[in-house]
Amino acid sequence: MVNLTILAGGYDVFIATYVFSTEPFGLSLASKWTTGQNPSWITGHPTNKSLVYAVNEIDVGAVQAFVVDPQGKLSAPLSTVPSGGSPAHVVALSTGEVAVSNYGGGTARFIPTSPSGDVFIDTAPVLTFPLITNVSHPHMALEFDNEIFVPDLGGDTIWRLGSEGTPGNYKIQGSLPQPSGSGPRHIAISDDRLFALHELASTLTVQKIPQSPTCNSTIIASASIIPSNPPAGAKYAAAEILIPKLSSRFSTPYIYVSNRNVGTTDESGDSIAIFEHVNKGRKDEGLKLIKQVFTGLNQIRGMEFGGPDNEYLIASGVVGTGGVLVLRRTDEGRNLEIVARNTDIPTRTTFIWL
Repeated sequence: MVNLTILAGGYDVFIATYVFSTEPFGLSLASKWTTGQNPSWITGHPTNKSLVYAVNEIDVGAVQAFVVDPQGKLSAPLSTVPSGGSPAHVVALSTGEVAVSNYGGGTARFIPTSPSGDVFIDTAPVLTFPLITNVSHPHMALEFDNEIFVPDLGGDTIWRLGSEGTPGNYKIQGSLPQPSGSGPRHIAISDDRLFALHELASTLTVQKIPQSPTCNSTIIASASIIPSNPPAGAKYAAAEILIPKLSSRFSTPYIYVSNRNVGTTDESGDSIAIFEHVNKGRKDEGLKLIKQVFTGLNQIRGMEFGGPDNEYLIASGVVGTGGVLVLRRTDEGRNLEIVARNTDIPTRTTFIWL
């Protein structure tokens, strides 16, 4: 039997610790740890597994740092700094900075940390994104090839940022415009292809990343992620996209995206759609829907792969009483099966596998 420890944030005043067992399958709530308000997005340090960062998603938001032990015991906050807006996402960069995207306020901060990573250095300016339409809603930051890519849900673009040479200081050096009204929310990159999940259009797109930050790139293919025969009154708003690392067991880079039904639901709940990127570099390059896996969860916002070979996927809804569930990848990643569920806490929004 293998026991795996998972942290889970949400809209509350705590981060929860879960333990997932594999023989037999089971998911138990181990503890709750007091934090600031609404730790709706949490992330681990890229090299130090004992460090965790969390946002406080409130009007005047903040970012907090914690120490966690292998059993999921969380310390009191070690350091707290303003985020510069109302944050929806945080990620630790390879540079030692922590990038926070403020959905509310249209801003971002790239906060330097001490050499150990556990103390924020509150010197970073607040970067304000230009208004392309009447609002800017940056929703995440993704580090790739010495650049930071920031999808702007309100501005229908993906900003490309570069360092100005001093910690915490970044500038906009280009952008990748997205379809009008699509609302790019989260992105993933595989090789030289950028995959964008659009909240307002509920579409998945793929495009090539141009070498020059100022060059445009046309969308190669677009696919709807909405399941067929949705319940009457359903209204979808796409949320998360994941492309887990490849292994000998899972050698095809399947794309997993969450459908978030914010309208009328039924007992089948939200689905997780599995796509394959096909015919790369050919005229018929595209996105092929492999499977829609229904979960019984309502409004899946965050989900995360973990365990050996990233075999398992943990997810939860942001409303309802579906709790937290773990799914296992089957058929070499072309399908998912639910193997464990815990309903002690009705909703969660974000996860870290320790």
